Amino acid sequence: MAGLQQNSSDKLPDLEPYLQWYESYAAAQTAAEQTMLRQALELALASYPQNATTTIGEPILSNVLGAAQMVADMDLLSEAVAATILLEIPDTLQNWQEVVAEKCGSTVVNIIRGLYEVQKLTRFASMDNLDTAEERAEQAETMRKMLLAMVSDIRVVLIKLALRTRTMQFMGTLPDNPEKRDIAKETLDIFAPLANRLGVWQLKWQLEDLGFRHQNPAEYKRIAKLLDEKRTERLEYIDDFLNTLRRELDKYGIHYDVAGRPKHIYSIYKKMVKKKLDFDGLYDIRAVRILVDTIPECYTTLGLVHSLWQPIPGEFDDYIANPKSNGYKSLHTVIVGPQDKGVEVQIRTFDMHQFNEFGVAAHWRYKEGGNSSDSAYEQKIAWLRQLLDWRENMGESDREDLANAFQTELFNDTIYVLTPHGKVFSLPSGSTPIDFAYALHSSLGDRCRGAKVDGQIVPLSTPLENGQRVEIIAAKEGSPSVNWLYEGWVKSHRAISKIRAYIRQQNAEAIRENGKAQFEKVLAKVSPKPNLHALHEKMGFSKLEDLYTAIGQGEVTPRAVQKACGALKEPPPQPVNETSIIKQSKIKGHSQGGVLIDGEEGLYTTLAKCCKPAPPDDIIGFVTRERGISVHRRNCPSFEHLAKQSPDKVLPASWAGAQEGQVFAVDIEIRAQDRGGLLRDVSDALARHKLNVTAVQTQSRDLEASMRFTLEVKQVNELPRVLVSLGDVKGVLSVTRL
Repeated sequence: MAGLQQNSSDKLPDLEPYLQWYESYAAAQTAAEQTMLRQALELALASYPQNATTTIGEPILSNVLGAAQMVADMDLLSEAVAATILLEIPDTLQNWQEVVAEKCGSTVVNIIRGLYEVQKLTRFASMDNLDTAEERAEQAETMRKMLLAMVSDIRVVLIKLALRTRTMQFMGTLPDNPEKRDIAKETLDIFAPLANRLGVWQLKWQLEDLGFRHQNPAEYKRIAKLLDEKRTERLEYIDDFLNTLRRELDKYGIHYDVAGRPKHIYSIYKKMVKKKLDFDGLYDIRAVRILVDTIPECYTTLGLVHSLWQPIPGEFDDYIANPKSNGYKSLHTVIVGPQDKGVEVQIRTFDMHQFNEFGVAAHWRYKEGGNSSDSAYEQKIAWLRQLLDWRENMGESDREDLANAFQTELFNDTIYVLTPHGKVFSLPSGSTPIDFAYALHSSLGDRCRGAKVDGQIVPLSTPLENGQRVEIIAAKEGSPSVNWLYEGWVKSHRAISKIRAYIRQQNAEAIRENGKAQFEKVLAKVSPKPNLHALHEKMGFSKLEDLYTAIGQGEVTPRAVQKACGALKEPPPQPVNETSIIKQSKIKGHSQGGVLIDGEEGLYTTLAKCCKPAPPDDIIGFVTRERGISVHRRNCPSFEHLAKQSPDKVLPASWAGAQEGQVFAVDIEIRAQDRGGLLRDVSDALARHKLNVTAVQTQSRDLEASMRFTLEVKQVNELPRVLVSLGDVKGVLSVTRL
């Protein structure tokens, strides 16, 4: 390897420092890894054109070697270092996969493939065509999620961050121009927040400061001048501060961990903007964090800090006694440190730190600002941060476990695809071009007739994959097909709901006309003709057209209409004297057969509609003014309310035995996953039990259907087997008697 370095450095003397580092790094690896690393470098030197540069003009070899050094510093294992060096190989070697697999192994091939796809996608994805700040922020967040979802090895994203950091470093050698500012803005919008989200601090601060420097050079220089000290001097200041702190904590025998880093220029700028302060109003441009075991030790440590240095009034926050809304706990204070410089000190327990960094209410969200309702996504990010934290504590014996741990499928429930103009859309995994069309616009979804994926025409049923560019082929006018639903060609809630709404709207008139024809067929057999207004109100519909629709959809049967017509013809009951009702003689036709009131039968009774009692329910009677004795189920809430108000009107009741042909109405409720044919399948199940349905109410929301049926039964004992049968219908979640 030394010979190779010398020969290469004769041609490319600027690579000398990188090649020296590479040799030192390889020497610390196993013999097999040394061979792999040597062959990776040899392949890169042989394959990359000598004068090849990146898009901004940096020589390819210095770019990849500089990024590889950052990857090595992150301890992502030697395969990741080799893959970083070879990341441009797909553009320079036709059979690169076979060659790299032979020389470096399949893991390196997979990482390069992932890098190549990410590089290609990020070059194509764009925010230039977005008008508002809200659209840009949404697109940036989607692109961050897309980067995580595209890769099966999380090291691909970390290498991408290292490459972007290297690019930002090189841009410091270039004159100011619009392209630099665009790259800097993309870095601040996408890559710096992603590094923060994953907890890769060593890259995060560089991406932020360099992005700010190239996007807003004047403000960057102003703040840098105000700091009046170089970064290395600030680091030395923090080291001296921590040494003093350690000596004091050791005296008290407190188990602790202390760390600190100076506030970086971009974070200072953000705080100035957020708090609307000038530089002179900031006290906490340097920060220190102290971790201890217990809450009492937090306050003891706070006392020690305040005894060593003067606290600044108004700059103390107790987030242990009063946690933030996201669960964050810590003590914050700002003190006047050595040389009269302000230092922010954060004190918390190890457990608090674990929660703050990895909890569901992830600390990265607090740092980036704003809120998120996507707790599942935050949990995945927390897991990745834990992985990267474990990585730093793993020894040599754990290298195989660590390599396996980098393989992650955490984000495989969502895919990210692009428009021809580079806008990114997120869709459920398994989505098709139809879902994508509806994500763009509901009208485009209705008119969708074909699609091109990465320039190739594909069937509308084709499942899309991460990073694909999709172009919709649409007719000038058109409507969705019912088959899109029945064949399972759509996965997203938006597409499913839009198609269903369109179908309902288009079919509504035909359904209504069909229902009207059935209704008029029933009325032709009824004499005298009922009052139509009274009829539809009796059946629970505010308009006659709604009744037509319910009949056409099968929710109301013709027999139920016929029965309602018959009920309208019955003469109203005569008022009953409340005090003498028990002594009434038996009045033919006025008794709800099969009910005994205080042991007597034949009295004028009605079954309460609120609870619809049926044998063998435990029943009770209540004297009413116009409906005789209303018979309730004993546990009926309405009866309990009436009985509390008028206990003297309560009468004992029992079943005397059903009369021949007598039926009772009961209500049941079915909750199910909404789908085509659900009502038909439920109706078929009821028909198998030869039960008459007199009323149906259905409601669908968020892909869940709620259906209420009024059934006619002879005995409630018939219900259990009916309910079990309904529970076996595909998609049914629960069946209950109301």
